[in-house]
Amino acid sequence: MSEVYAARRARLHDQCTAAGSAAALVSRPANVRYLCGAVPPGAVLLLGPVQDVLVAAEVPSVPPLPSAPPRAEEPRLLVLPGAEGDPAAAAADLAAADGAESLAVEEHDLTVARHRALGAAAPRIRLADLGRAVEQLRIVKDDEEISCMRIAGELADQALGELLESILVGRTERHLALELERRLVDHGADGPAFPTVVAAGPNAGRPGHLPTDRRVEEGDFLTIRLGADYRGYRCQVGRTFVVGPSPADWQVELYDVVFAAQRAGREALLPGRACRDVDRVTRQVLDAAGYGDVLEPRTGHGVGLEIDEDPRLSPSAMGKLDACVPVTVEPGVHLPGRGGVRIDDTLVVRPEADGGPELLTITTKELLAL
Repeated sequence: MSEVYAARRARLHDQCTAAGSAAALVSRPANVRYLCGAVPPGAVLLLGPVQDVLVAAEVPSVPPLPSAPPRAEEPRLLVLPGAEGDPAAAAADLAAADGAESLAVEEHDLTVARHRALGAAAPRIRLADLGRAVEQLRIVKDDEEISCMRIAGELADQALGELLESILVGRTERHLALELERRLVDHGADGPAFPTVVAAGPNAGRPGHLPTDRRVEEGDFLTIRLGADYRGYRCQVGRTFVVGPSPADWQVELYDVVFAAQRAGREALLPGRACRDVDRVTRQVLDAAGYGDVLEPRTGHGVGLEIDEDPRLSPSAMGKLDACVPVTVEPGVHLPGRGGVRIDDTLVVRPEADGGPELLTITTKELLAL
């Protein structure tokens, strides 16, 4: 993998040089991991005019990079003495010492105080904005990244499938969420990709719901959304079920509409398709069924080292989909006081010649009565 990371850093070096900056400071944790692999918490990466340096404020628990690298393309690891000081400020000082006249920084990741600290550490260096250059590099995934996400999807499916075989009535949303997260780790996940959502009854389908002490009852809609983190890469799945012997007519009707919308979005995930068009075809199904006033702002988003990254699938989204881009399709409808339906999948954009979108989360989307 060291060659892969070196190639990624080389691409960023080229972009910075073309923009007029001989050095760049990468501080966003996911971006540092993308360029270096597993790193100490809080570490930053300096792409310098002379050398690349990974600066950390604490001794790493695992040695991802040697302090004296055997290959010149690997960054040097610098651990600040006494685990004190700001790695970003130390990196800016290193860039100035190596003769850099400008330093591109991730302004969207820096606080005002930290940005000022960089200026104070290297007062003669000009700070420029690196923007979201690394995030843009991260959009298209390679085979190894997709393989990790595929495993993350399998782990999430496995944890969800096992939970559905247990008794649910009488258990609280909070208890079920904790059990799901335990099962993820038991099966090999590094942890949950995001706080697990379990929403029962009137809470089902509600966006942003956090599990409560409400107990699952017969007749409830039950929405579960979870994701696994595997080697830093994330994947999410969401399903809605009915608790009890059989669903009510209104539950079947609502579920069928959301399922049709989700299917339309999944089928639209092809290279060259405008991101806003994926949102549009999904939204049209729900709008035609009379749910236009209760729809969420977007249909889905990119996923990888972070659970929510570019591209966005929304009415105002710009750009088109590329092949090998993992995204979620997650439409939902929530009816206040009654509950609702959400169906989430993670897929990889593939051309039709390769079979179309690759589904990473395969838990059944049939409306199950549990």
